[in-house]
Amino acid sequence: MKISVELTLSPLQDDFEAPVIEFIKKMRNSGLTILENPLSTQVFGDYDRVMDVLQTEIKESFESLDHVVLTMKMVKSDRSEYEPHF
Repeated sequence: MKISVELTLSPLQDDFEAPVIEFIKKMRNSGLTILENPLSTQVFGDYDRVMDVLQTEIKESFESLDHVVLTMKMVKSDRSEYEPHF
């Protein structure tokens, strides 16, 4: 089963950019399809593979930061090829 996940990692600290960049780089190296925009990172792939990667990387981010918020949306389908029709 294919899924699409939108993530926004928000470290609650002054130096918030470094942890976000590190998280995105790890996602890029995961072998999954990754799309980025200024507000979120989108991850596409097989459910089990995506969830394995997210479990590992979210846990690592949470362990390395004192205060952090992660917002996640999931869709059951691969939306990586979506183009608006309007």
